[in-house]
Amino acid sequence: MSDDFARPDWVPQLAAGQRVLVTGATGGLGSALVAMLLEGPDCTVGAHGSSQVFTSEDARVVPLQADFTDEESCSALVAEFCGRAGGIDALVVLSGAIRFSGHWNEMSGHDWEREIAINLNQPAFLARAALRRMKAQGTGGRILLTGTESALHGGSPTSFPYAIAKRGTEAMVQGLAREGAPDGILVNGLRLGFIESGFHQRWHNRTDAQMAERAHLVPLKRGGHPDEAAALMIYLMSGWGSFITGQMIPLTGGDWL
Repeated sequence: MSDDFARPDWVPQLAAGQRVLVTGATGGLGSALVAMLLEGPDCTVGAHGSSQVFTSEDARVVPLQADFTDEESCSALVAEFCGRAGGIDALVVLSGAIRFSGHWNEMSGHDWEREIAINLNQPAFLARAALRRMKAQGTGGRILLTGTESALHGGSPTSFPYAIAKRGTEAMVQGLAREGAPDGILVNGLRLGFIESGFHQRWHNRTDAQMAERAHLVPLKRGGHPDEAAALMIYLMSGWGSFITGQMIPLTGGDWL
């Protein structure tokens, strides 16, 4: 992550009082989003982590910990946040993982199903639970999911099921957007390119040299900064994004051109 990154002074924020649940808040993208949310008007932020608890001295942060194993555990997290925050206005799903490190052709059926469960089923269950809550509240809402630009190109031998799950996420965004539109619930996704969030080091064991080599393939000759992704998420959750739904917004630095 570049230390000399300069964030723009103007960042569109949410309206005061918004209740935002962020799953995967302990990762690079999630941490950046929570920090940026707390810079704006008063809001309540549910910061979820699976293997660790999100730590913050800010009273607006509701730390949540859960290891998603099935539909019930996903619904339970949404219910817990709603109970502690008094409802939910936005859900941002950043949780995901690549657990298998080898070639997809060497995967067992169990490993394959686990990758799909983590990266497709869990976001679906979380989004459905949030959508139901938002419909019941009758005040609209926002749901943001994450995809990957590589899914449009079949992924790689080591991320094939992940790419399939993320391609499925694109269909999910469209279907949920149609379902939510009559109730003022907007559903969008980010199709991320090479973002220097720590994801590649955590799940692919990439070295600094490999990261630099990958960044050189991007037309802008760098990886994206987590703050750039966080600012786009906040834009989509703010009033400025009120006419955007059912879209996958690419954030790639021109990658794959």
